[in-house]
This record gives sequence, structure tokens and C-alpha cells, in this order.
Amino acid sequence: MNSRHTPLAALLLSLALASSPAGAAEKPPADPTSDPVMVTSGFLSGHPDLRFRLLALQKRSEGKMEAAFGFFQRAAYYGDKPSAGMVAEMLWDGTGTSKDRASAYAWMDLAAERGYEGFLDLRERYWAMLDEAERKQAIIAGQDIYARYGDAAALPRIATALRFERRRMTGSRTGFSANLRIIVPTPGGGTELIEGSKFYDERYWDPVQYQQWHDSIWRKPRVARVDIGEVSQLPQADLDTRIPKVEPAPEMMEPEPTDEMPILDNGQTRP
Repeated sequence: MNSRHTPLAALLLSLALASSPAGAAEKPPADPTSDPVMVTSGFLSGHPDLRFRLLALQKRSEGKMEAAFGFFQRAAYYGDKPSAGMVAEMLWDGTGTSKDRASAYAWMDLAAERGYEGFLDLRERYWAMLDEAERKQAIIAGQDIYARYGDAAALPRIATALRFERRRMTGSRTGFSANLRIIVPTPGGGTELIEGSKFYDERYWDPVQYQQWHDSIWRKPRVARVDIGEVSQLPQADLDTRIPKVEPAPEMMEPEPTDEMPILDNGQTRP
């Protein structure tokens, strides 16, 4: 078996290039974090999963692997499966953290929790390369990881963050107005006007639609110039986790919260 893993960081960086599965009627909406205006306007304040993923990628590009590892974990705390996959890759290779193949498998199993094909394939590659002792340890470690970071614990967190920020921005529980216009600061000291219908698109703020948006991109990702290797069709039995079901721990505190924000391409800090 080829032990070469998917270059997940390249896949994450190419998220905006993702398109819908072949035969779909329309491609999924663009990643809002690829729009500097959306990011500068405070979009990431209400989307800590994307915010911490971007910070992790920034730190990784700077060679600060330990910091990147921590930010990927924070993104996973809010249910970001691509970030869980990156935690797995870093644990497997010992990048930014101690090498731990058993825990790496458990994190990749977590990344595959929603049935995203790329992560399912990697999970099975990991499992095939573990020895019997590592497999037993992976099952044990996975129970704690699922209790803390599984969807049963993480999705209520991101739902709370989305709803809180939406209410904070509008000052009302009644929702958004498509006619609302927002003046936002832009790089270079200027301002730009964006329509409320874009910033307040329900797919980015309603917890159910928000997860559907993620699914539309990651379930069968088609990413330009990223070699994800040969992905075989898995039998239905292999789609299920090997880790026993556990009680979620949604009350777990976010790992080392931070107010740091990503840096724009021109070097300015996003407000």
C-alpha cells in the first residue's frame, strides 16, 4: 500500500476552487473566506471554525508548526472536519507535535465522521498501516477525542457561535434584512459597501444550512492541481467508525482562546 498521504494543506488552501460533484445541477457557493471584504467585515468573528483554520494555515506557511497544530485543534473544536484531518496528518508525521500514529488514526476517523470520501480513504490507509497494539490504542484514544470534538459536541458550539454573532450584528432576534447595506473597512484605509443579501446569506448563518454548505464542498471534493491519490469505493461496512459511541462533552472549554486574526496578503491585520 502506498503510504503517501493526501496533501491536505494544499487541499485546504484550494477550498475556493472546489466544485460540485459531477452531474450536480449547480456548484456549491463560493467559500466566503476567499472574499477579503467578507473577511474584513467581521464574517470570521461568527465563524470560529473557518477563522481558526485560516490562522492554522497562516502559521503553517510561516513554518510555525506547533502553533498551526493548536489552531487546527481549535477549528476542530467547532466541528471543522478538514482541520481534524490536518491534526491527524501532523500527528502521523510528528509535525508540530509528538508522533502518535494511534491518535492520528482517531483524528482521521473523526475527520471522516460525516462520510467525506477523501478522509474515509485516508482513514483506511492509516488503519492498514497500524500494528495490533496501535489499533487497540487508537480505539481507546478515539473515545476521548470523539467525546470532545465529535459532532455531538462540536455542532452545538458552532450553532451557538453563528446565532450569537448574527444577533449581535443585527441587534434583533427577528433576522436580517436583504435591503441592509454594510460599510466595511478595506485594505489601504478605504471603505466598501456590500449588500446585506450577500453578507447575511442564510447558508452562512443558519446552522443546518451551514453544515449543508460544508457537505456540498467536502463530501466529494474536486480540487484543481491537488493529487489526492487513488480513492477506492469503500464497502458500506467500512464507512462506519470503529470507535465506540461515547457521551459528548460539549462543555469542554475551547483550547487556549485567542483574539488573533489572520494577516491579509498586503501585511495588514484584519480587524
